[in-house]
Amino acid sequence: MTRVAVFGAGGRMGSMVCAAVADAPDLELVAAVDPFHAGIDLHQLGVPGTQVQVASKASALVDAGAEVAVDFTVAEAAAENLRFCAQNGVHAVVGTTGFTDAECAEFADLFAQSPANAVIAPNFAIGAVLMMRFAELAAPYFDSAEIIELHHDQKADAPSGTAMLTAHRIARASKEWTDDPTTSVVAPGARGGLVEGIPVHSVRLRGLVAHQEVLFGTTGQTLSIRHDTSDRSSFMPGVLLAVRKIAERSGLTIGLDSLLGL
Repeated sequence: MTRVAVFGAGGRMGSMVCAAVADAPDLELVAAVDPFHAGIDLHQLGVPGTQVQVASKASALVDAGAEVAVDFTVAEAAAENLRFCAQNGVHAVVGTTGFTDAECAEFADLFAQSPANAVIAPNFAIGAVLMMRFAELAAPYFDSAEIIELHHDQKADAPSGTAMLTAHRIARASKEWTDDPTTSVVAPGARGGLVEGIPVHSVRLRGLVAHQEVLFGTTGQTLSIRHDTSDRSSFMPGVLLAVRKIAERSGLTIGLDSLLGL
């Protein structure tokens, strides 16, 4: 039985992770941390069947003997939580995005020196992981590529972590792309932002959850690879997979690919 804690337990994703862990027969939810909901019993947040009360500080993980912590907070808080986990020997499974390259390098160093491991994944939907892999495989066979990512109206970072990772993988897979034909940009930003030469367009719209389409083009044909998340429950199988396998992944792992054997 793996003992699990959740950071951001009062949020939409955090409370769903709490429920998923509580329902898993091989996992035990032992701690929940959220300074905005401290003192509330988890059943008040829609997670029945537990005796866990939401704590305000990360020290609750150590007090409860947590082996793995799941984080769905915001980048600044998640960075501190990762540092705490590395220093206290607690494995970390992180779905928060928006980390800088310097922060990721810091986390890699921290967990290289820690008995604990970490997985940071920009997207825990297994279909999204496959979408990125398919795009990486397709890239060498096309002359141009663009990414459109669409998210709900509460997402703070743009482009999304998934779009950034997709662009990096496409760029690594192929260096040969046609030049942008645009000579006059009427509205600044109309051609999106460039990530290693790949245009990325971000949409923020009420009613969406998480969506991404990768468009490839070459002579006489186009290829569209799209993934749509209609409900946050789609992330739970990936989260639980990471919780179960993180002890096998030494140091810092970025993305779910290696956990899926891709």
